[in-house]
Order: sequence, then structure tokens, then C-alpha cells
Amino acid sequence: MKELIYSRNAVYETLRAGRRQVFRLEIAQGVQEKGRILDILQIAQERKIPITQTPRPLLDKIHPAHQGVILEVSSYPYVNLEDILDRAAARGEPPFVLLLDTLNDPQNFGSLLRTAEAVGVHGVILPLARTVAVTPAVVNASSGASEHLLIAQMNLSQAIDELRRADVWTVGLDQAPEARPPSEIRLTGGLALVVGSEGEGIRPLVKSKCDFFLRLPMQGQVESLNAAVAGSVALYLAYLARQS
Repeated sequence: MKELIYSRNAVYETLRAGRRQVFRLEIAQGVQEKGRILDILQIAQERKIPITQTPRPLLDKIHPAHQGVILEVSSYPYVNLEDILDRAAARGEPPFVLLLDTLNDPQNFGSLLRTAEAVGVHGVILPLARTVAVTPAVVNASSGASEHLLIAQMNLSQAIDELRRADVWTVGLDQAPEARPPSEIRLTGGLALVVGSEGEGIRPLVKSKCDFFLRLPMQGQVESLNAAVAGSVALYLAYLARQS
């Protein structure tokens, strides 16, 4: 299945990652060939990708936020959990994995992927159903970070069991009474962080598989942070712990 990636950073990172088959590049007529557009054109020319000068109104029909560029590519290359663990081993690092339980908002998903890539997560695991997939909207929301990440789709309960056999502890991000603050949880070593959906949170079966629960202490008047912000904070706390 073919997809249309839009926006300059998303297209650039898709090309730079080189994980998808690329069929054609469309550039808006009259766009200035500088900055990121120039970078995109240089990569496309080096790889002999067909380039078309397209009237802007035609690109507007594909997506209003195209920023003058559209890339036709193959579908997202999902991986297996074994590939994620292999990446950790190749880097000589204990596994650092993000599990997203039925997250449905593309913007939140993309934001979490961007943070995950920035802090060195080895891979992301999504459930097989009731969740957002890596769509062009998610690629755009992640500023192309999705193209550099290894993302698997599988049963999360089974994934946690496999991770446990690989000496990976699973920590659920939750505000439940039994949840502990970051100072009381070991975030180094093999770590899988579970982030639930905005409304439902972590589903009961997945929750029952978690070794610990992490809560983010808050002093403000707002009840809680949204999934993307809370997950990003937790990922960064784990990153700092792993660095030290």
C-alpha cells in the first residue's frame, strides 16, 4: 500500500532514514529551493527519485499542511520485538522500550514518538487493535522521528512476558494509589514504560502484567497531564537515570 507523506521535516526524515520504498516526490511550483526543500531535492536527485513540479492547489487537495512538498512512499515498515532487542544489544545497552496501550490521538502519538527517538528508546510496541497506527499524520506530528524508530505491533500482554524473559522490568505510568514517585523506582537497566490512553488509561490485563507503577508528583490545580506530556516526562526521567 502506498502513502503520501507531507510537510518538510516529515519528508526529509523519511528520505534520510531510507527505510521505505520511494515512488515520487512532488514539489509545489514556485517554492524556493533553499533550506529543507534544498536538502530534500538533493537526496531525491542522489537517489534518482522522480521529481514533479506540481501546482500548489493540487497539493492542497492532498493535505493543507503540505508545506510545498509531498512524498509517495510504501507503507510503514513495522518490525518484531526481537528486532528491538537486537538494536539494544547492538548498542551495548540494556533495552529501553515504550509500550503504548490503545493511544488514539495522532498528535499525542507523534509527540511521544518524537520524545522516544530523542531519548534513545530502542523501540515502541503498539497493540494489534484499538490504537492509532503510523499514518502520514503521525509521521508529521513526530517531525519524522517515526522513520528512525523501530515500531512493532503485537499483543501487549505477550510482549511484556517476552520482555520479562529478557530481564526487562515493566513500569506502568499511572496515578493509582500504589504508584510510586520516580525517586522510589529503578529506571535504569532493562526498562519498558507503559503509557495508556487519555480516557481509559492502561487496560486491566496489561496493568496486571506491570512490575511497578510510576506516578508523576504534581502540585498544580489541574487533575493530570495528558498522555503525551506525562509520557514524555517519564521517558526523560528514565533517560536521565540511564545516563547517570
